[in-house]
Amino acid sequence: MQLSGLNTTSNRVFDFICLWILPLGYFLLLCAMFFLPGRSVHHKLYYGLFSIPAFVTLCLRPGICKELLKDPIIIAVLLFLGWALLSLSWSPVDDVPASQLKPALHTFLLFVGCALMVRYRSEIIAPLLFCAATVAVVASAYNLYRFGQIYEPEMRLIGVGAFDNPLLSSHVFGFFCAYWLSLSMTCKRLQVLWLSLPATAILLAAVIATGSRTPLAALSIAALWLCFVCWNRRSVVMLASVLTTGAVVFTFFSQQIIERGSSFRFELWQLTLDKIADHPWIGHGYNAPLSLDPGIGYTLQEPHNFALGVLYAVGIIGLLPWLFFHIRSFISCWTHRLQPLFIIASTWLAFGIGAGLTEGGGIISRPKEHWFLLWIPLALIVALSINQRARRLLDMPVKTMTKGSLQQLTADARVIEEDGLGPKVLRLADGSFLKLFRRRRWYTSGSFNPYSERFAVNSVQLRSMGIPTPHILDLYRLEDGHTAVHYSPLPGNTLRQVLQGITAPAVRQALVERFGKFMAQLHQQGVYFRSLHLGNVLVLEDGEFGLIDIADMRIYPSSLSAALRRRNLRHMQRYAEDRRWLFEDHFDALLQGYAATASESDVANLHRQVLAGPPPARTH
Repeated sequence: MQLSGLNTTSNRVFDFICLWILPLGYFLLLCAMFFLPGRSVHHKLYYGLFSIPAFVTLCLRPGICKELLKDPIIIAVLLFLGWALLSLSWSPVDDVPASQLKPALHTFLLFVGCALMVRYRSEIIAPLLFCAATVAVVASAYNLYRFGQIYEPEMRLIGVGAFDNPLLSSHVFGFFCAYWLSLSMTCKRLQVLWLSLPATAILLAAVIATGSRTPLAALSIAALWLCFVCWNRRSVVMLASVLTTGAVVFTFFSQQIIERGSSFRFELWQLTLDKIADHPWIGHGYNAPLSLDPGIGYTLQEPHNFALGVLYAVGIIGLLPWLFFHIRSFISCWTHRLQPLFIIASTWLAFGIGAGLTEGGGIISRPKEHWFLLWIPLALIVALSINQRARRLLDMPVKTMTKGSLQQLTADARVIEEDGLGPKVLRLADGSFLKLFRRRRWYTSGSFNPYSERFAVNSVQLRSMGIPTPHILDLYRLEDGHTAVHYSPLPGNTLRQVLQGITAPAVRQALVERFGKFMAQLHQQGVYFRSLHLGNVLVLEDGEFGLIDIADMRIYPSSLSAALRRRNLRHMQRYAEDRRWLFEDHFDALLQGYAATASESDVANLHRQVLAGPPPARTH
């Protein structure tokens, strides 16, 4: 009993971290710098709400590493981090404190946390990024307002919150500007498109106000990548906008841009190359100090180029995995370019590469602005790639269907289910089904993750778990904003229909017992099917059970908690006929089947739930 209780506690801790703590920590990592008083608080928030929780999940389930280590990008990252730590042994710094090891560990835990978050809360990623970007827009508008009140010639915007340097601030402004650019290319709804345009303008104005030229060049690279990866009619508009914006910026701000000269970048790069030549293969060590004197009266500590910083610290050997995980990330994003999240992440990485051409030096650091140029985009790409290969994310395109195409597809179709707004499920002439989902408000989760796509993803995931579900043929987005899923039905009848047709009590009792075992298997595998009732469970031709109408479902990291099991059971108790068969006439058989897989405490909880009485009955 003690071991069982300990296992249950660890499961609940693991679930809570994956479902709630990691998303909150990731959200604050993205946007907390806009309102925190300093970087140290930002570091502590990341450690407490993301890095340490991710480490706890590794301790609870070390097997997570097996899936991570199958990804080539992760392997390259680990080789890079490992070589960087090894370089401490030949670093000119005599005493290497233990704190030098922490940045590499926290960087790796960013990848672990992102992989878990995408695996178990994939539906929250798009809304979470949108909310963080909205915070960035509001904060940037406020920064511009404050800056306008105190502006003097040659003054550069720094920003409130944890920002203390105009160039570093421009990285974060540009990061979110790149997000809104990518959203304007991938969004399907006009409301989101019209919101993305002023949001992009506000963040672009903030970038210009910092007086930094590097993010402007980086945004141009990101925009060109967007045009390439999502080539469509909007790409032409994007190209025209880039050219127009460039002309406007050069016309009105050319004097400020030209007068600043090269900011001694060429001198710094030449000085860095001279030092790299001393140890070209192994580098000087990732914590080796760098002092560059370009002849301006004071020394600088960064080469202002990420690639040169890598070469100086870890040499050519360290540069190879660094180049590999960049190239492999773009290949992965190109392969999955039909999925919006891959496009957003790759746009961020393209922006980071552009910004890294004239900025950066510290290859491994605590969470700060440089993370927005490399580690944050890279971790998201890795998480998406891992879960895409495991078929936990949508792996098919969403086609646009015109009104005429819909009429042609549904010709001679038979309506299976409808409501006051029209048909919901149709059986087509070829025997396949078309399920329609109504348009949701643009700011709801159903807009970010349409239920048709959830239906498809859930179907693939359940099949991978050995649970039969309908085979998805196509996904559609209709002109009126509705979505649809086209699928081949499972051969069989609903469990409710089968029970209605059985006259022998012993046969019905045996079937209820088998269903009890099937329901326990769902609960043990973490499948919370909110619409679980006898009308959504099929008895297949081979006697096995399958699930239909699976849009409203979530797969939890661990077996379902007692509260979720009770909630699932309560839903079935609402149907009078289901309640009579399962919880009155053959309740002992249901318990016996449930006990074949579930624990004694879970069976006891189910028993108590039924004895407590049913909720108000519903008709089916």
